[in-house]
Amino acid sequence: MAAFPISLPILWLIILVVFGLLEAATVSLVSIWFAGGALIALLVSLFSDSLLAQCIVFLAVSALCLALVRPIAKTHFSPRLHPTNADRFIGEEAVVTETIDNLSASGQAKISGQVWTARSETDEPIPLGTTVTVLRIEGVKLIVQAKNLVTI
Repeated sequence: MAAFPISLPILWLIILVVFGLLEAATVSLVSIWFAGGALIALLVSLFSDSLLAQCIVFLAVSALCLALVRPIAKTHFSPRLHPTNADRFIGEEAVVTETIDNLSASGQAKISGQVWTARSETDEPIPLGTTVTVLRIEGVKLIVQAKNLVTI
């Protein structure tokens, strides 16, 4: 034990505090697994002078914490993304209220009582009154496809 200028329990305590501070400085679970490993290695260092045994315990407990606790913590702490008002239109049907012509940059479609600028996915004009499916939203434009159009 003469090779270390400080005792092993103090070393593990310092490592525990560093990982704890690092975890406190971040929002996501980054180093809490290693803090748990350092805590158990600290306890082992009180009963054993073997640095190898302490390091093995540190790595094993850290890996175990990461493997067992992370999936549970991720489901409880990760933000749940909710679609915005516009995202709910994707996959829905709309009615063309102004002929959609990508070449002349014109066209509108009405969905849920709202009129949107619309563009065709295939660059083919879509006539007034056609029912279309909203494929995606780019900025303030609906990208649509005629409902009766068969895709291969």
